[in-house]
Amino acid sequence: MPKKANNKLDSKKQDNKKQDSKNKKHFMKDFKAELKRVIWPTPKQLFNNTVAVITVVLITAAIVFVLDFVFESMNTYGINKLKEVVETTNSEITDNTTDVNEVDDSESTNETAEEDVNQTENTVSEDANSVE
Repeated sequence: MPKKANNKLDSKKQDNKKQDSKNKKHFMKDFKAELKRVIWPTPKQLFNNTVAVITVVLITAAIVFVLDFVFESMNTYGINKLKEVVETTNSEITDNTTDVNEVDDSESTNETAEEDVNQTENTVSEDANSVE
């Protein structure tokens, strides 16, 4: 590169450095000026605001804890019990249909099987009502 081009690059670099230092100084002056405009809370206001935030956080935590406990209880005692009732009912129905298949196809055994199914359905509806 020729010396003239080199000198121009050097002068541009120096100008950029000067400009950067001016920008940094200007930024710091503006920063200090803004900090002087800030209205800082008094110790009493700071304490009151801190207590308010902690209180709201504790109340929210208590609400979440209660809801978590309620939903977990519903899951343990409600849904799982309902599953047990349905599984028991299904096993009874399959046992009854197996018994019906083993017995002769006479009218009396069909009526007995229908009565058993009706009794099972009544038991299921009673169990479902007791869960509710």
